[in-house]
Amino acid sequence: MADLHLSVDRTAGGITGQIARELREAVRQGRLAAGERLPASRELAGDLGLSRGVVVEAYEQLVAEGFLISRVGAGTIVAPAASRPSGVDTRDPLADADKPYYGRRSTSPDLGAFPRGRWLASIRNALATLPADALDYGDPGGVPRLREELAAYLRRVRAAEVGPDDLVIVGGVAQGLNLTVRALAGQLPEGRAGHDLNSFVDRIAHPVPPSGRIRLAVEDPTSLRQLPLLRGAGADLVAVPVDGEGVDVEALAATGAGAVLLTPAHQYPTGVVLSPRRRAELIEWAAGTGATILEDDYDAEFRFDRDPVGCLQGLAPDRVVLTGSVSKSLAPGLRLGWVVAPPGIAESIRLARSELDLGSPVLEQYALAHLIESSGYDRHLRRMRRQYRARRDALVRALADHLPEITVRGVSAGLHLCAELPVGWDEVPTSETAQACGLAAEPMGPMRSSPGPPALVIGFARLPVHYADQAVRALADALRG
Repeated sequence: MADLHLSVDRTAGGITGQIARELREAVRQGRLAAGERLPASRELAGDLGLSRGVVVEAYEQLVAEGFLISRVGAGTIVAPAASRPSGVDTRDPLADADKPYYGRRSTSPDLGAFPRGRWLASIRNALATLPADALDYGDPGGVPRLREELAAYLRRVRAAEVGPDDLVIVGGVAQGLNLTVRALAGQLPEGRAGHDLNSFVDRIAHPVPPSGRIRLAVEDPTSLRQLPLLRGAGADLVAVPVDGEGVDVEALAATGAGAVLLTPAHQYPTGVVLSPRRRAELIEWAAGTGATILEDDYDAEFRFDRDPVGCLQGLAPDRVVLTGSVSKSLAPGLRLGWVVAPPGIAESIRLARSELDLGSPVLEQYALAHLIESSGYDRHLRRMRRQYRARRDALVRALADHLPEITVRGVSAGLHLCAELPVGWDEVPTSETAQACGLAAEPMGPMRSSPGPPALVIGFARLPVHYADQAVRALADALRG
């Protein structure tokens, strides 16, 4: 175990940052070698005469940045890729010709922070406790244990009105939206009881016509990546403008749409939250027209300035379909998501899974159920909220210091922020310059169907706190140069 010699100035404040900086430099300079084990947080805190929480937070910061690895039962060690042998150039990567790019997308989570130890423990629990029959083809709607845990979690955290029978496990929000749109467009078999041979033969004898379409309203601006998926599922898309209160419900009503897809907790990409007035108008519109609201709850766990607003589904469970996943909270590669829907739609999606792909991977479902049940999921989210808030604050502070002409829009939440540029600035070259300086930046223009002020969508989840100022300063120098 490494014997650390850290210099901490108690009069200067920012003790956590001092500890993290000292350890970071020790790793960079090769004084802490790859694989070397660090003292336990309690032991180091005792040596320094500090509270254990300060050391824990410093360790968590360096784990999030990729300098350290922390595993349950194995302690904290120096990450193999972080340490450099002595004599190797330790200049900041921003000074190199090959600029780093922290995150391929503005909504990418920090994959280095995936809770490998807790996930491994959950996988081991599943393998050790599951009977052999549980590994057979399961319920295409999802493992009952996971549906129970998720339903309880969504009731507790998102104020949803949901039971296990209303919830279907899917391969991420993309599949959930695809199947929901197909169900609304009449392309899926209607939910009905019976899964025996007679009901199967009946569905073959009376197939669902594949040509159904539905008029679906989407927010303007919105994510471009989901539009081809929605059109392919049977949606004729119509754009509805978003302002400072969220979607314009009066404009929505004028479209004649039978459904609308929204991100009300943290609109992508503007970052605004649907106001209470608009929430009431939206529910009234859906109830009066018989329309369906598709609620994409993609990053609702990460609200930093206050508790997140409850989901729309809890207000009108008969009119709202709630979709969510672990893609932002854990990792996109797990491909685990859920749909909470009224009984008819939920059963249609369940039947579709039984006839298309036989459901989601079973072992991973049991692992997620154990992670939630053991409170490991909640602990991970609490840790990542601290990390993401610190990274967002660092980025906002750097923009204010070096590019004060840029205005940050939206609430303190999520994995991205909206940076409104001065009139006359060109989004595309500015975003390319930002990417060259290490920022996960995308121009907002292509996400709009109508003109608007130039803006960038910048992700901060993978941007280390200590690089934010350097990256933005480099961007400012490049733009002014």
